[in-house]
Amino acid sequence: MAKEKTIYVCQECGFQTGKWMGKCTACGSWNSLVEEIQRPAAGGGAFSSKNKVEIKKLNEVQIDTTKRLHTGSAELDRVLGGGLVQGSLVLVGGDPGIGKSTLLLQTAKNLTKQGKVLYVSGEEAAGQIKMRAQRLEIAPDDLYLLCETDMDLVLSAAQDAQPAVLVIDSIQTVFTADLSSVPGSVGQVRECCLRLMKYAKTTGTSVFVVGHVTKEGAIAGPRVLEHMVDCVLYFEGERQQSYRILRAVKNRFGSTNEIGVFEMKDCGLCEVPNPSLMMLSGRPEDTPGSAVVCSMEGTRPILAEVQALVSPTGFGNARRMASGIDYNRATMLLAVIEKRLGINLQNQDAYINIAGGLRIMETAADLAVVLAVLSGVKNVALPYELAAIGEVGLTGEVRSISYAEKRIAELDKMGFQMCILPKANLQGLPKTKMELFGVANLADVIKILNRLVKKQKAVEGGGELG
Repeated sequence: MAKEKTIYVCQECGFQTGKWMGKCTACGSWNSLVEEIQRPAAGGGAFSSKNKVEIKKLNEVQIDTTKRLHTGSAELDRVLGGGLVQGSLVLVGGDPGIGKSTLLLQTAKNLTKQGKVLYVSGEEAAGQIKMRAQRLEIAPDDLYLLCETDMDLVLSAAQDAQPAVLVIDSIQTVFTADLSSVPGSVGQVRECCLRLMKYAKTTGTSVFVVGHVTKEGAIAGPRVLEHMVDCVLYFEGERQQSYRILRAVKNRFGSTNEIGVFEMKDCGLCEVPNPSLMMLSGRPEDTPGSAVVCSMEGTRPILAEVQALVSPTGFGNARRMASGIDYNRATMLLAVIEKRLGINLQNQDAYINIAGGLRIMETAADLAVVLAVLSGVKNVALPYELAAIGEVGLTGEVRSISYAEKRIAELDKMGFQMCILPKANLQGLPKTKMELFGVANLADVIKILNRLVKKQKAVEGGGELG
């Protein structure tokens, strides 16, 4: 059998060489050579009759839809699409200290009810994991522990133990001796993940892989790592806050952009069954610069508070900051307000924030951002029972949104009495106790807000918004 050897391949042009160089001699790019294993071709040539494969018709393939393992966490099952698929490879990423190891240790405990679980740690000693397990009150009989970084030894131990679930914490710490590069390098991460994927598919073992993230927020290592795995989950949140959000950005077995909400407590991560109530907790009353939006995270509607602070600038150029929404989207909405409504914001600093640590990517939050900015710049509080959903265009029009029925139902359940939404979404909505205001553009929004503000008279000396 021919022996495997390592080569260095340029990630820009594909040039191969037997030794590492700082600069590729073919394309001239720097630090682009990555170590890879050159596997010999199978004997007999590409069209040899020795290696026969079986082909099937698509309608002959049998699917067992029951082969999902329930993780014991309704939030995690939701993100995974209904449970953990057997033979799947799941990548969990997040900032250091956000709770990735805690989540997987608790999940491993719950999964022991359905089979043996092997937890492999390359970062902590067995005693350290035992201390965390005691704090989390974890002591199942079918949870096995292995502290090892050699991938060949890890897979050998997994073959002997034959667990139903394998956890690798983390992919940046394990290595294979077939490559001379250090653990965590591009070549090592890709090769180790490839071997884990092959092990998962051939044995039917579900594999969790922990991945660290860079300062930009992307998972460290090659981008191909996210393409190889079946699911990519990001653990988001601030370490100073108790709430954590688990978001699915890739899922071959379910919906993407699903989220699960957890709260970090002394006993570990606890599920938050009603995220809307959590996001709106502490919301002030009769305070300018606050509006409520109903955002869709996958198939789940979640209410969030949009806050805006507008104040005269002390510098030559006005400052713009956005947290929880796209910065470019926020500056565009400020420009639309200034151009279409005639409100001067050039000498005003504007700070926009989504309270609770939630990040909203959809454009349905545009109208709530506009309301919060108008309320802040005019120093007039909006009605406490008012919410707003809708996309705002460059001409000031309010465009239709998706899942309007689900959003209205969530607002009604949370006790809101009024909602401003696109006029195009009023048709087909079921009857509700809420008062719905359909708008076609920002001018209609101003008229409705002025009527509501005059009606409530909640702010002393409160005037109009436009």
